[in-house]
Amino acid sequence: MYKIFIDGKEGTTGLKIFERMAKRSDVQVETLPEELRKDAAARKECINRADIVFLCLPDAAAREAVSLVENDAVRIIDASTAHRTSPDWAYGFPELSAKHREKIIRSNRVAVPGCHASGFISLVYPLVAGGFVEKDYPFVCHSVTGYSGGGKKMIAEYEAEGRAEEYDSPRQYGLSQNHKHLPEMQFVCGLEHKPIFNPIVSDFYSGMCVTVPIYTRLMKKKVGIEGLKRYFTEYYASHNFIKVAQEAKNYLPANTLVGTNNLEIYIDGNEERIVLASVFDNLGKGASGAAVQCMNIMLGLDERTSLI
Repeated sequence: MYKIFIDGKEGTTGLKIFERMAKRSDVQVETLPEELRKDAAARKECINRADIVFLCLPDAAAREAVSLVENDAVRIIDASTAHRTSPDWAYGFPELSAKHREKIIRSNRVAVPGCHASGFISLVYPLVAGGFVEKDYPFVCHSVTGYSGGGKKMIAEYEAEGRAEEYDSPRQYGLSQNHKHLPEMQFVCGLEHKPIFNPIVSDFYSGMCVTVPIYTRLMKKKVGIEGLKRYFTEYYASHNFIKVAQEAKNYLPANTLVGTNNLEIYIDGNEERIVLASVFDNLGKGASGAAVQCMNIMLGLDERTSLI
């Protein structure tokens, strides 16, 4: 029986992890009473007697939680932004390469990818790794997400009675090009420059569609749509949660994989311009699902446990 502590269980990601743990007989989840939730001594005690600790906290609080670890056997899975670009932490996207998976297996410190970043990296990392584009390619990324990605405050805003009319419309944000996912998008893919990133939140609870357009004239390795489909299909062929769609769609909704840990890649376009898109659940493969998948891998379990 593995001892699990979720630090920050009250947030959206923490609650989803808690729900997934509740379905399992191989884990014992420890929780703190409400009055001790922010008590450093109580948190420290829980952290140091756990096998796996999930951090579902703001960045500063996540760093503080890591500083409380005294037991070298404790394994941390951090869902915050705090450690995603640290070379000392494993990046929790095992499908990217054998090295990524191996580092997750061996590490006591794993950083869960950001939701928007997961979609971008699932598309761009293989392009760079396969030599289809140079590391200085001028990437642009558009991402449509459900409002649950904004946490409790945004959920309350969208679900409030008499809300402002603007919430009826998709809303673009991150206009300053300083979105918190940009550093990991650049770092993990090994890019020379950050992409232009246009995140958009819309009036549906969860789901995400991340799109990256490519000019074929700027590609290092010339290949068409079918060639890229074959490459991506082979790249992710041995993995459980990522699939490449073989048929094009006239409309690509963002909410078709809600409630799953799956990610589906679409490739379409023409001879001059190719569009790659990732569809997944921002609360699944984009957050809690990815965290649980990493835990399963770290413990030597079937990675699909409680995710299918």
